[in-house]
Amino acid sequence: MIDFTFTEEQELFRKAAHEFAETQIAPLVPKMEETGRDWDPAIKALCDAEMMAITIPEEYGGLGLGYIERLIALEEIARVSVATAMMMQVGGLGIAPIINFGSEDQKKKYLPGLASGEHFATVAVTEPSGGSDPKGCSTTYKKQADQYILNGRKCFITNSHFADVQVVMAVDVDNPESFSTFIVEKSMKGFKATHEEHKVGMRGCNTGEIELKNCEVPAENLLSEEGKGMRVAMASISDTGRGGMVGCSLGLQQACLDAALKFANERILYGKPISKLQAIQMKFADMKIDLEAGRLLGYRAAAIQDAGGRSGNEFAVAKYYTAEAAQRAAKMAVDIHGGYGCMEEFVVTRYLRDSYVLGPSAGTSDIMKVIISRWVLS
Repeated sequence: MIDFTFTEEQELFRKAAHEFAETQIAPLVPKMEETGRDWDPAIKALCDAEMMAITIPEEYGGLGLGYIERLIALEEIARVSVATAMMMQVGGLGIAPIINFGSEDQKKKYLPGLASGEHFATVAVTEPSGGSDPKGCSTTYKKQADQYILNGRKCFITNSHFADVQVVMAVDVDNPESFSTFIVEKSMKGFKATHEEHKVGMRGCNTGEIELKNCEVPAENLLSEEGKGMRVAMASISDTGRGGMVGCSLGLQQACLDAALKFANERILYGKPISKLQAIQMKFADMKIDLEAGRLLGYRAAAIQDAGGRSGNEFAVAKYYTAEAAQRAAKMAVDIHGGYGCMEEFVVTRYLRDSYVLGPSAGTSDIMKVIISRWVLS
C-alpha cells in the first residue's frame, strides 16, 4: 500500500530544517542580495548544521540519511533563500559521484571532510559551448606517467570560487568518444577560478568559470574508470542535481504563496481585504495546486531513489513541473501585489528574479521534455 506520509523522524527533521532556515539563513539574505556575494556565512551555517552531511554514509562521518531528507532540507532553506539552497544542492551534486562511483580510498579521503564542512564540493560539466550537449565537451585530458593533464574551461559553475573539491568531466585528447571524470582539488597546479557571474537572481550564490591550464591531477583521482565519465556525470545530474532543483523550486513556490497571502490579507480595497476577491482566490488555488502536485512528483522520485530504484525520468518530470510552476507562482505573487510588486522593498521582486534562474539549472525545461519524450517512446 502506498503511504504518502512522512515518518515521525522526517517530520522532526523538517521542523529542525525550518528553524535553521529562519534563524541562521534568513538574516544573511539582505547582505547577499545587496552585494551579490557574501556567501561565506551561509556556507559556514550549512556546514555547521551538517546540511552537507545528509546523504553521506555514517562510516564516512555523514548522517546516513536519504534523498527524501535532502529534499526536505532544500525545500525549507529555499523558502527563505533560493541562493543558499542552490549552493547546498550543487555541493551535494559534487558529493554524489564520490559516494556512488568513488573508490574506497577516494571515499575515505574526501567524504569525511565534505561531511564536516572542512571541504566543499561542486561539479564542473558545463562549458561555453553549452551544457545541454555534454558530448560537446572540449575540456581534454591526457595520461602522462602517474597523472592526468587537463586543459579547458568550464562556465556557469555554482560554487566555482570556493569549492575546493570539484568533479570535472573531460574528453580524451586522442579519443573524442572517451569521457572521464576526475576529482580536482582547487590547490592543484593549473587550476584557477576566473570570472564571477552576476546573475539576475539567486544573488549571493557564487557562480563562475574555472580554467584548467595543464592542470596536474594524480592518477588516483580518476573517478570510476577511463571512458565512464559520461555515465558518472549524467547519473549524478539526473538524480542528485535535478532532485536538488526540485527542492529549490518547491521552497520558492511556498515562499511566493506565503508572501502573496500575507499581502492579500492586509491590502484593503473596496472596503475589504483583496483576499476576499474571487479573482485573487483563483490565483491562490492555482499556486496551491501547483505546489501540491510538485511535491507529489518530487517526493515520489526521491522515494524511488532511496529505495534503490532508477529515478532519472521521474526527476525530469518533477524538475520540469516544479521549475515552471515556480515561475508561475512568482508572477502571480507579483500580480497580487499590484504596483507594490514592482518595488524592491517587497520580497516578491526577489522571488520573480530567482524563479528565472531555476529554469536552465540542471537542464532546461526543453531538455526535460526531450528526456520525458524518450521515456515515453522507450
